[in-house]
Amino acid sequence: MKKIFCISLLFFAFFQLVSAEPVNVTIDGKRFEGGRLVGSVTYVPIRAFVEKISDAEVSWNGESRTVTVSGENLDLNAQMNKSYIESKGRVLYSGSANLIIDGSAYVPVRTLAKSLGAGVEWDSGSRTAEVTPGTEEFKTAEEHYNWNDLYWLAKIINAESEGESLVGKIAVGNVVLNRVENPEFPNNVYDVIHDKKGGVQFTPVANGSINRYPTEESFTAAKVCLENYKITDKNILFFLNPTISTSAWVPNNRDFVMTIGNHDFYA
Repeated sequence: MKKIFCISLLFFAFFQLVSAEPVNVTIDGKRFEGGRLVGSVTYVPIRAFVEKISDAEVSWNGESRTVTVSGENLDLNAQMNKSYIESKGRVLYSGSANLIIDGSAYVPVRTLAKSLGAGVEWDSGSRTAEVTPGTEEFKTAEEHYNWNDLYWLAKIINAESEGESLVGKIAVGNVVLNRVENPEFPNNVYDVIHDKKGGVQFTPVANGSINRYPTEESFTAAKVCLENYKITDKNILFFLNPTISTSAWVPNNRDFVMTIGNHDFYA
């Protein structure tokens, strides 16, 4: 049976909101109040957490429902109901939506901590998320991403995933990067996209749609992929739209993994 990724974000956010419960969080060994467990994810109130470990200024835009953190070496945005944080031009995806809990903006602690250069360890004995500030410098997008990889990954995501969700776009990007890591394919993003072994691998290269400039969401998805986030732990290497695909080779020769939107993904 196909595994279908079709979840209403609004329903998901509402479910998480009403099921939040207190959880232990420490910062440098000292108790931090306000931690909430949503499913298996530890959330923290972004304003109180940031102010605890930095001198940054935290502001709230009610119209866009976005928290902004600014200060020396800090530039961070977290929009409610989005499943990622933007920091220094990078995109850190958690897969769990930023939420309003008890009137405050909450985000997953691991994602927020990473964006602030802090580390998080989970102590299963005491059921505590232990945060250690200053664990690792958080680099800017210019320092972290290879621009050529980011640009071409965003272009193929854009061309292959028009009309698909962010999750669907990330999955397409995962396919490209999984091929880069696989010895059966070229070892860089550009060459994987333009690979002609056994014929053109990606239709947009043949029909020219690869030449369109990527949308903002396509760049977001590409950044998520380059942060090593993967939708599935299965090594997906192929995808197709079963309603328009003219080749049966992939369904007949590869292992089906999941369906996201209009695409079936195979390992």
